[in-house]
Amino acid sequence: MAKKISSTEIKKLIKSGSFIIGTEKSVKQLKLGKIEKVLVSSNCPASVEKKINHYAALNNTEVHKLEYPNDELGVICKKPFSISVLSFLKVAK
Repeated sequence: MAKKISSTEIKKLIKSGSFIIGTEKSVKQLKLGKIEKVLVSSNCPASVEKKINHYAALNNTEVHKLEYPNDELGVICKKPFSISVLSFLKVAK
């Protein structure tokens, strides 16, 4: 969680690959080991963040806490709703 991720980097990540919006879908895919990177909004509930960190640690998945609140993350992703958790799927090789 050391590296800061800017809004332009988030937009590039969204364009480059497939992603998942939402806590429940992200946790489900984390359990299956299909997630490469998880972005968590600055005002994400502590319980959700704890759950994400737990399953991410089991699969050595990167988790980044953003400096953007969930409503701003929704705007960055061009969605009309708030986003607390944004996950990026592993690229099939």
